This record gives sequence, C-alpha cells and structure tokens, in this order.
Amino acid sequence: MIRHLLPLGLFLAMAALLWQPLGRAPTALPSPLVNRPVPDFALPALPDTTGTGTATPATPPSGPISPAQYKGRVWLLNVWASWCAACRDEHPLLVDLSRTQRVPIVGLNYQDEPLRGRAWLDQHGNPYRATAQDVDGRAGMDLGVYGVPETFVIDQQGRIRLRHAGPITPQVLQQTLLPLIDALERR
Repeated sequence: MIRHLLPLGLFLAMAALLWQPLGRAPTALPSPLVNRPVPDFALPALPDTTGTGTATPATPPSGPISPAQYKGRVWLLNVWASWCAACRDEHPLLVDLSRTQRVPIVGLNYQDEPLRGRAWLDQHGNPYRATAQDVDGRAGMDLGVYGVPETFVIDQQGRIRLRHAGPITPQVLQQTLLPLIDALERR
C-alpha cells in the first residue's frame, strides 16, 4: 500500500512546486537591479525621433543618450521595438502620459533597425524625450531585459525603483507607476 502511495506523494509534491510560480503576476519579475543604479550606457539617438515628450518630433540631441542626462529627476525608461506587438498595445498610454509632461519618458529601441523604429514612431506618435538605439541589445542585456516591452522607473539618484515587464495597462499606470512616481518626487 505504501509503495503505491509513494509515487502519488511525489507527484503531488512536484505539482505543488510547479503550481506556485503560476500564481505570480508575469510582470512581477524579480530584478537584482531594483534599488541599484541604472546601468550606464551612451547610445546614439534614433534618427529624427527624439521628442519634447509631447508626442511631437524634435531635433535629435547632439551627443549620445545616457542615463546621466536624467539624474536629478524621476523618469521612465521604456524598452520597445517596432517588431513588438505588445509595444503597440501600450503605446497610446505612453503618448497620453507624455502629453501631460508628468514625467520624462526615455525610449530604448531594442534590437531593431533604426529606420524601422523611426518609421514606427512617425506612424504611432513619439512619447519619448529621447530614444536611444540599442541595435545589438547590449544595453538591454545590462538591464536584464528578456523581452519587450519593459519599463523601468528611475529615481532622482539614478536608481531603478521598479521593473515592469510587459505592456503598461491603464490599471498598471494608475495603480503602480503613477503612485510610485508621486512618492519618489515627494522625496
């Protein structure tokens, strides 16, 4: 009898171990970078796509885009690509957020062809203060990006305070991102 119950017990134990991760939200990914400085990068701007943060194109910055340029303020780093279907889902929210000028949004065009990224922003609107080209994906790897879109909330000291994997939804924006941004700005 015990011999027959042993396989059942092992099966139930393995099922319990495998079931636990299924209950977690897919966007609640642990990141060793939370509360640490955002990895430094100096990347070229996506041609003709850096904006004022109001979904309108502007003159590209004269030099490379780097996190150091945003030190002293709370900002968002949004990792996206023209080939990303989920990026299209979140993009209208980013455009609307940029129009409020509530928080600077910096884009990281991840493993994309620059001209395709530029055309995508021309078609869908440009919510970014600046968009860096990460053609080879190295900056994304330093951030621990495993897929797009991903969004990072960065504080005034240049530390990552939140990593959100997946598209931003109205619920995520209202219940997670904006309250965190408010709290960080009050510091």
